[in-house]
Amino acid sequence: MDFKKLLAYQKAFDLAMLIFEISKSFPKEERYSLTDQIRRSSRSVNANIAEAYRKRRYPKHFVSKLTDSDAENSETNPWLDFALACKYISIEQHENLSNQGIEIGKLINYMINNPGKFGVKVE
Repeated sequence: MDFKKLLAYQKAFDLAMLIFEISKSFPKEERYSLTDQIRRSSRSVNANIAEAYRKRRYPKHFVSKLTDSDAENSETNPWLDFALACKYISIEQHENLSNQGIEIGKLINYMINNPGKFGVKVE
């Protein structure tokens, strides 16, 4: 199985792309702060899932990279809070994006708690 077929990866990719599109409308003065931060954290979720999947031969590395992915997913949420507070996104957008992040977090935690279902040899 390819990591790109993992539901967590697909949903995280979709969220990162949605954040990318929405953040295009952020003010220019946010380019090197909020825009950069929210894009980087949302994209890191996918990168860490991919790395975890490739390290599934080593159970502790698998869980460690997924924990990093979960942390990046969690980091995205405060950036969404700032975007809302600064009125760069609507309440509806914030709620939608946050709910997607929560769902992704649940999927990542399922992988952490069930590594054997993802090709990790659990002893």
